[in-house]
Amino acid sequence: MENNLQQDERYFVAQRRVKSIRGFYVHLFFYVVINAFISVQIYMYNDGDFWQYQNFTTAFFWGIGLLAHGVGVFGSSLIFGKEWEERKIQELMNKDKNQKWE
Repeated sequence: MENNLQQDERYFVAQRRVKSIRGFYVHLFFYVVINAFISVQIYMYNDGDFWQYQNFTTAFFWGIGLLAHGVGVFGSSLIFGKEWEERKIQELMNKDKNQKWE
């Protein structure tokens, strides 16, 4: 019975993770599509003044939000993933083993 509960729990954790990854990709898709549309509109109707900073404020600030979303979804496993945890555990175990307690 315990094994079945563990499988269910792992399934729900994986399902949540997939939903968060999918949410990031949907966010990225709309970021690209909408900012491309805005850029084309500015380019077509601005008479050559395309490269002004105010034309890119939406993309810049939305990009900061997208970056934060990406770090929230992928960042924890990139920086402090399972490999890092295992290395740190081994490092601390070796450090304790080398110290002599008297």
